[in-house]
Amino acid sequence: MPAKTSGKSPAKKAAAALTTSPHDLAPAPVVLLAGSEEHLADRALSALTTRMRELDPTFERTDVSAAGYQKGQLATWTSPSLFDERSLVLVDGVDVASDAFVEDVLDYLTAPAETVVLVLRHRGGNKAKKVLDVARGVPGVAEVSCQPLKRDQEKVDLVLADVRRARRRIDLDAARALVAALGSDLGELVAAVDQLLTDTDGTITEDAVHRYHGGRREATGFEVADAAVEGRTGQALVLVRHAAATGVPPVLVVAALAARLRQLARVAAAGRGRSADVARDLGMAPWLIDRARRDLLHLSPEGLGEAILAVAAADHAVKGGGADPQHALERAVRIVGEARSTP
Repeated sequence: MPAKTSGKSPAKKAAAALTTSPHDLAPAPVVLLAGSEEHLADRALSALTTRMRELDPTFERTDVSAAGYQKGQLATWTSPSLFDERSLVLVDGVDVASDAFVEDVLDYLTAPAETVVLVLRHRGGNKAKKVLDVARGVPGVAEVSCQPLKRDQEKVDLVLADVRRARRRIDLDAARALVAALGSDLGELVAAVDQLLTDTDGTITEDAVHRYHGGRREATGFEVADAAVEGRTGQALVLVRHAAATGVPPVLVVAALAARLRQLARVAAAGRGRSADVARDLGMAPWLIDRARRDLLHLSPEGLGEAILAVAAADHAVKGGGADPQHALERAVRIVGEARSTP
């Protein structure tokens, strides 16, 4: 009787099975560091180097660049040592590699050296992408995603994972506060986590985060939107000015306000029902449905309508239709915040 198959190609199954986190990376014949986030790539390389040193303190590491590659150099870089010691070869800049490098590395992937860990650093784009595509189908290849963390929730998840890896705990509000303070620089965010782990005992609380990083604030449009919709008008206006001071364009803040109000309008129109069912119908997370419903308890249809019109006017102003975009934005924030108290 034939065995059942999953329907995935062997290459896809290999890639899915071997994609790993930077901290869990172990030596493999070929390691792919794919994506433009340098800090994630650095973490992966550091973890890999540490692991190799544990296995063989005498291992050699060689850092080379694919830029300006000359035919045949890869064979030299990956040639076994006299006593077959382990070695690590980091090839940086695969995303700008020449055709000669692509040809040589594709040939190498057919039979990787047993004592060499070849690390290929590709920052993105279509150039030399074939190297990644072919490598992902090679048995034993490991890959670490180094794609930028664009959403705050992804950064919060990173903080939670780092603290958990240290066998400590951090309150969710504390993780969110840390991301709010330092989230624009991933390296600084991770360094702050390490510092908190060193300087505190037990569970890391929001108070601890504010104690060490209370002077930092990177207001985002979504923070402004949350504060305004929740009726914290004064705080929302302060955040608007923080955002302006740190270079956040007014158009992004208006876009966040508009997105938040659209969520409220969609949930209001969906009516009653189980959060999970409404979430499925609207393509939203259940917790967003619950949050919107809590906000709608304090918003009348008229108040929501006025808020939407105010944000639409601000959108027109910040896109060139008004003489003072910042004033238009602050006016919209006030109207959204005051709508909260509408019966």
